[in-house]
Amino acid sequence: MLKGSLVALITPMRRDGSIDEKAFQEFVDWQVQEGTHGLVPVGTTGESPTLSHAEHKRVVELCVEAAGRRVPVVAGTGSNSTEEAIDLTRHAKQAGADAALVVTPYYNRPTQEGLYLHFKAIAEATDLPIIIYNIPGRSAVDMTVETMARLAKLPTIVGVKDATANLARPLQQRRACGPDFIQLSGEDHTAVAFLAAGGVGCISVTANVAPRLCAEMQEAWQRGETATAMAIQDRLLPVHDAMFCETSPGPVKYAAHLLGHCEETCRLPLAPVSEANKARVRAALVEAGLLN
Repeated sequence: MLKGSLVALITPMRRDGSIDEKAFQEFVDWQVQEGTHGLVPVGTTGESPTLSHAEHKRVVELCVEAAGRRVPVVAGTGSNSTEEAIDLTRHAKQAGADAALVVTPYYNRPTQEGLYLHFKAIAEATDLPIIIYNIPGRSAVDMTVETMARLAKLPTIVGVKDATANLARPLQQRRACGPDFIQLSGEDHTAVAFLAAGGVGCISVTANVAPRLCAEMQEAWQRGETATAMAIQDRLLPVHDAMFCETSPGPVKYAAHLLGHCEETCRLPLAPVSEANKARVRAALVEAGLLN
């Protein structure tokens, strides 16, 4: 089962905007060595909206190769076109990914029936396990608990990345979808609270720069060491705040740059992080003991 700290991977790029394949695979290896429990390439944090389909598929292949079956790979395969999502999901299966993360269709704003039919079509096109990614703030559509419960009856729909920051949701979804339905937080600030409400882990932005701490926090909770988990969450709070001081992944890419993992380059329309927020990111890393 997918659980613990899964990292929503950045996609390192050179200053000219091309993908830095070497830096990416080195970053994946570092994540595994630091204790990250799972890898999630080409999600929103991986700048999937500005990658070509060829680049998207290549990053999945690079991630699977670098992971070397040491931890699960959950490939981002969502699209606001059902056919494109099916194509990306089939490729993820062929590339050796362990599961797919499929976002609710952005911009189209489908009805709940449209959401159901979209995910049903993807689920029937491949046997790869699918994690629903519900993030209303990005996609402008919110999957209801009732729709998720309908989808949970399909054999390959196995869980949700919940980025609603609504802590009633995991309680409601657990009741509607059953205790075996995998619930992963998609919001770093509420990662521990989400566990208390029935979740089993977090797909984390902060884990890009604090993988060991994020993994230790999840492991402490699994051992029943609530105070330890909360202490780590308190330590990471300024980092969580800083990672979202501007549109992600700008701040987290700059943080990874400070730690020596990659250039800070993001593709337009994401602008470079402001000087004031660069100072905020640096200060947060220092406060958390991640940077001297």
